[in-house]
This record gives sequence, C-alpha cells and structure tokens, in this order.
Amino acid sequence: MPLAPTPAYLNALGLLCALGEGKQAVADALFAGDTSGMRAETGWVSERSLTVGAVHADLPAMPPGFETAHSRNNQLLLAAARQIEPELRAAIARYGTHRVGLVLGTSTSGIREAGDSIARHVNEGDLPAEYDYTQQEMAAPATFLADWLKLSGPVYCQSTACTSSARALLSAHRLLRMGLCDAVICGGVDSLCRLTLNGFSSLEAVSPGPCNPFSVNRNGINIGEAAALFLMTREPAPIAFCGGGATSDAHHISAPHPDGLGARGAMEKALLGAGLTPDRIDYLNLHGTATRHNDSMESKAVQALFPHGLPCSSSKPMTGHTLGAAGALEAAFCWLTLSEYNRDGLLPPHIWDGQGDPELAPLELVQIGARLPRTQGRHLMSNSFAFGGNNVALILGDAP
Repeated sequence: MPLAPTPAYLNALGLLCALGEGKQAVADALFAGDTSGMRAETGWVSERSLTVGAVHADLPAMPPGFETAHSRNNQLLLAAARQIEPELRAAIARYGTHRVGLVLGTSTSGIREAGDSIARHVNEGDLPAEYDYTQQEMAAPATFLADWLKLSGPVYCQSTACTSSARALLSAHRLLRMGLCDAVICGGVDSLCRLTLNGFSSLEAVSPGPCNPFSVNRNGINIGEAAALFLMTREPAPIAFCGGGATSDAHHISAPHPDGLGARGAMEKALLGAGLTPDRIDYLNLHGTATRHNDSMESKAVQALFPHGLPCSSSKPMTGHTLGAAGALEAAFCWLTLSEYNRDGLLPPHIWDGQGDPELAPLELVQIGARLPRTQGRHLMSNSFAFGGNNVALILGDAP
C-alpha cells in the first residue's frame, strides 16, 4: 500500500568539503565558483599526480572512549555533526532516543586506515596497536555517531556507491512517513583513500587535471572527500524535503544506460512523489562527473525531461566527486541555494572550459553570477548516479 504524503523538513545542516567548513564558508565559495580547494597531489597513485578535493580543515579528535572508532571518515563525520550538535541534542531531548533515527551513506568507511594497517602487516609482519577491524565495516560511521549521541532508534548505513547518501535521505524520509521516527539524522561521508583512487585510475576514469564536465575535452573525474549531515523532521522549517525517486536499470556493472533511461526514470519518480511537473523545477544539480558516458547519458535524460531547458550545473569541479557523500553534499548545495546563506539569490555555477561537445544534448549551464529565476515557491533537483545502474534524484524546495 502506498504511503500517504508526509511533509518533511531539513531543520539543520552541517558540512565540510574542499570548498570549506560550515554553511557560510561553503556557500560563499560555492556561489563564487571557487576551485582553489582542488589541488594536484602525489602519493595516491604510483608515479602519478592527481587533482583531488581534500578537506584541509583541522579535524576533531575522537571523543574519550571512542578511540577504537578512529578513522578520517569518522573525524569528518564528527566535524559535520558538531556544527549542528545543539539541534541534534535538542531533537533527542524532545522526541526521545528511541524516536530519533540515523541513516548514513558511505563507500569508504575506514578503509583508508585498514589499507595502511594491512600494508604495515605485509611489510613488517604486524598490525598497528590502534588497528581495529570495526573501523572498516560499512556501518562504522553510523554506529560511531549513534553511540556518541546515545541513540536507540533505527541506525544503519547504506553503500550503493555514488548514490549512497542520496539514498540515505530517501530512507530517512521513509522512516518519517512510516511513523517509525520523529526525527532522522541523515547524510553521508567519504574520505580520500588509495583504494578508491587506484580503483578509478585502473578504470582509466580519473583526470590528471581539473575535471571538465560536459566539455568536448572532458577526460574523467576528480575524487574528493566530504561530510554532509542533515536533521530531517516533520517540524516546519524554511526548507522542505519534497521527495525523491530511485531506479536501478542494471544496465552494466560500471557503465550507465547510454540513453539515460534509469536516470530519467529517477527524475520522473522524484517529480511524481513531490507532486510537481517539470516546469516547477528551477535548477538542477547535475551528477556531471566529466566522464564520456555519464555526461552523454545525463544530457540526454535531462533534455528529454526538460525540453524547454532549465538552469543546471555540476559542482564537482569545485569539490571533486565525493562518491558515497556526493548525494548528500549536493543536496546540501541545493539547501544552501534556498537558504539565508545565499544572500544574493545566486545559483551554483558550472565551472568548465566553455567548449561544448556537439555530440551532447544541449544543456543550459549556469554561469557565475546567474540568479534563481524565482524568489519563492522554488524547487531544486539534485541527481546522483552510481555503478550498477543505480540512480537517485532528490527535490528540495521552499516550505509551503
């Protein structure tokens, strides 16, 4: 039986990425088209220099008693959580620990620390004293944060590659709609590590320089790291989570459907769930990875669903592709676009070389300084696509 529509609101946001730390710092850099956080680094892949989107903020130490949960992933998550800790604690006090859920998306968890530890074991014959297997379990970020906040409601992680944290927001909404929770902490986190950088490099999918989505010169992704964390409730707030849609076309283990059928289906489901028609969408955050196949299929899907055009951009040239965190991070960019932190009503710009690919369906790519076409009743969509034909589209908007 279909669930009845349930209003949901995104009451708080904590985030950090290559653009900076905290809502205002990230918003200022985002709308300015700041790419200074994207830097060439060595040491990730043998004999190669790669442009990556690293977080350069000082990260908090693990709280006392959580030493075995130490990982860069959990430090990024904790930094985002501490930005909104008062709101999180207030929700727990109001609803009770058993009525607050936690759903996160990740693809790396603590594999960075695990890889370093296993390398030491191979080279020196022993594991570091601080190594703990639970650091690398996919549920580790959710378990850590739930234990730190002393939650007893539903707690889990999702790992569906690059749609992981977008699915976390969908799952959080469903927990509210089913009446299982009164508040859900949701989002995603991923950290840079050799495993993912070498993996994508072996697929010949990584650009050595800045990524260039939808350009005729595009030649692959940049990888980044980030954490983005929301508090979603039924309590009215200025920004609503209108809904989302998901599909799994299972076209190929790593390549998207060439005509973007699954991508278009996810966007259509999101519109249906939100009760909107395509002309009600004011901006689209593209998945926009700058790979040949993704940009081709996404441009086809967007042009088919929005034949009259709409402002759109990929934010990945400013942050890198943050993999399991990308869905939540780019939803956060939509949140910032609608929020008071966007003082001039700007749209996230599309940073590229301006050389369009004549083989791609045309898109209305946002230039620096472009503004939202409406001042109220606005709706923004964000796309996330993943290996295995896994597709998610989310819609945020001004609260009714």
